[in-house]
Amino acid sequence: MLFRVAAVAAVVLLSSASAFADTGDAKLQLFKDIQKQVNRYVYFTIFDDVEIGIEDDGVVSLSGSVTNTFKKSDIMKRVAKVDGVTRVDNSIDVLPVSRFDSEVRYRVARAIYGNGMFRHYSRLNPPVHIVVENRHVTLKGVVDSEVDKLLAESLAWQFGTRTVTNELRTPSEAKAELELLN
Repeated sequence: MLFRVAAVAAVVLLSSASAFADTGDAKLQLFKDIQKQVNRYVYFTIFDDVEIGIEDDGVVSLSGSVTNTFKKSDIMKRVAKVDGVTRVDNSIDVLPVSRFDSEVRYRVARAIYGNGMFRHYSRLNPPVHIVVENRHVTLKGVVDSEVDKLLAESLAWQFGTRTVTNELRTPSEAKAELELLN
């Protein structure tokens, strides 16, 4: 059975995930350990997204997108060092270098995190990740409410984006996802 959850979504779930830790589920603990390695990586930003898949035998699959080639290999090395990981399959995509995409990233980030409704999200590991490829924007992470999801999406549409895909979840949606995988 495969355990797959977005690492960025789990940033907000640390407190929620601790409720599951009492069950003694080794796979959940392994996920939390891997999540720490990814989120504490100094070059992991709101413009990167890594998803973690864990199989019963400790094989970890990484997918998602990062903005630089070195991040892909660094993240894989960090995950490989976690106790319980037997192998890492690294399918993380490296986003193409584009002046236009960089401009969209920063404008969307300023619009979202500069908005008064999102100020409380500005912290060490902000929960809304903004992935931009060829001016197609994908929002990932966990926000407090449906209103915040819709507001983030509307803010992302302002800057010449071709499309906006809203994959943001509320804590209850993310918790339900964890419970299904537990």
